[in-house]
Amino acid sequence: MTRKHKLVIVAAILAVLAIIGVREIWVSGGVSRRTAAAGSNSPMGDGPCVSFRQASAHTGAEGCVSGLVLRAYTSKGGSTFLDFCSDYRACPFSSVIFASDRKKFGDLESLTGRTVELRGLITTYSGRAEIIIHDPSQIHVLQ
Repeated sequence: MTRKHKLVIVAAILAVLAIIGVREIWVSGGVSRRTAAAGSNSPMGDGPCVSFRQASAHTGAEGCVSGLVLRAYTSKGGSTFLDFCSDYRACPFSSVIFASDRKKFGDLESLTGRTVELRGLITTYSGRAEIIIHDPSQIHVLQ
């Protein structure tokens, strides 16, 4: 095997590893699972939580949102929504666990009536602040 062939193979391997790394960052919401698990300077670290009513002031950043879960609703499509207001359509914040991640979680309805902290990227969806929950470690039950 010539030196040129060896360089091509090494370049191909590096390209594949780079793609895997980018995919890992995308899937984990911008923080590698390894970094989040280690707790080393993770943006989802132990920073203070804000009330779900103030979440919209923190969109675009990793953060923590807290509130009392009034209902855990699972749609026909299998996604589960944690509702913090009696009328979710008028609520300033929402959180969702997509059907593709649902199998990682236990009984989400047990969160009804409990105060929780949700950690993750605070985004905006349909004019409201939202955290997409991909992993059970993003949910901390306070009471």
